[in-house]
Amino acid sequence: MELCAPRSFLPPSAPPPGAVPPGLAAELAATAAELAACTTRPWTLMEVCGGQTHAILRWGLIQLLPPGLRLIHGPGCPVCVTPAATIDAALALARRPGMILCSYGDMLRVPGSTATSLLALRAEGADVRLLTSPLQALAIARAHPHREVVFFAVGFETTAPATALLARCARSEGLANLSLLTAHGRVAPAMEVLLQPAAGSPTPQTTACVSVPAPISAVQGFLAAGHVCGVIGTAELQELVERRALPVVVSGFGPLELMRAILACVRLLEAATPRLLNAYGPVVRPEGNPAARALLEEVFEVVDQPWRGLGLIPGGGLALRDSYAATLDAGRRFPLPGGFGSAPEIPASPGPRPFASPPGVNPSLCRGPDPASAPGPCIAAAILRGQATPLQCPAFGRGCTPEHPLGAPMVSGEGACAAYHQYRPPQGTARSAPPLPR
Repeated sequence: MELCAPRSFLPPSAPPPGAVPPGLAAELAATAAELAACTTRPWTLMEVCGGQTHAILRWGLIQLLPPGLRLIHGPGCPVCVTPAATIDAALALARRPGMILCSYGDMLRVPGSTATSLLALRAEGADVRLLTSPLQALAIARAHPHREVVFFAVGFETTAPATALLARCARSEGLANLSLLTAHGRVAPAMEVLLQPAAGSPTPQTTACVSVPAPISAVQGFLAAGHVCGVIGTAELQELVERRALPVVVSGFGPLELMRAILACVRLLEAATPRLLNAYGPVVRPEGNPAARALLEEVFEVVDQPWRGLGLIPGGGLALRDSYAATLDAGRRFPLPGGFGSAPEIPASPGPRPFASPPGVNPSLCRGPDPASAPGPCIAAAILRGQATPLQCPAFGRGCTPEHPLGAPMVSGEGACAAYHQYRPPQGTARSAPPLPR
């Protein structure tokens, strides 16, 4: 079983942007021609994986889409959607004397409710360590038996099995000085929330002759992350398709895989055929990875969990079962700010931002229930919901850059804003992006 998902899902030998191999270029052009030929009306698709977002931008796939076909980016970065309260808890743990706080690299850079990050605390002398695999926390706990070690675990279903394996190993060894602060999210419930009416949205839409509040996102079809489905299977997505009557295509991460998945999704939309299609057959099976699923079931239970920028998501997270939490849950072992772990964050009522929202973006949705951005012209919460693209943000490439980020999608290397900044010109096009439909 893969213990740690690779940070990038592009092959290490992939050429830089613009240097597309001739054979691949021809296949992409042929697929783009098929896509243009079958697209007869505007459609809006969403991918919900940061690795796919980076591949889409890196290979310039948006430029290959026919007019009217829009590809927007969902909350596919687990670091970006980790709630501020959870980061505040990690910061409080890192400040404890003698504590060793461990996590993944990008998680160290994201601030909580203030401008402070774990990386900033490390610069001040806190013992904050970057890990590439959760099992490294075992070695640290063994090497420092008289110090407390906390692993801050984040990620979707792809990294949760590795955290579960860490929990099993720690309990079997009886490591009394190792505990976990978990923030694992579940992707399918977040996709469901994006299709629900937005709280406080004043914009109605007509469906089956009934006027209802507009959904949080304008998405009409999803590209699902192949690595997530490789772990948990496709049953949850099948249920989503049946409940919401829209197509979902499971995709890989290469440029041709993504273009073919987009083509498959548009064909389903054009045929008015809502169904689940697995376009990543070599990796994804309907039942997923039985060993990984059994491990998740043993260690975790499904809970309601807040996502940064989206609010409280029913069934949106994984928490340690009582049999593991009794000895391994950092929230139980240490006093944390705000009663962390005792009650979920409740979405705040939408309110106006102190700046004008971009064209076509509902102003009430630019502020997240758990703000994903700093005060000012950052619309990270709207970007995480698919209500806006990074190019529509007034701060993108100006006040907000990877060196000086304002919002979580620019802080994390897997965030949509970081992808746009790396692979698209930050100047000149940020104001010309067409408005998204409400």
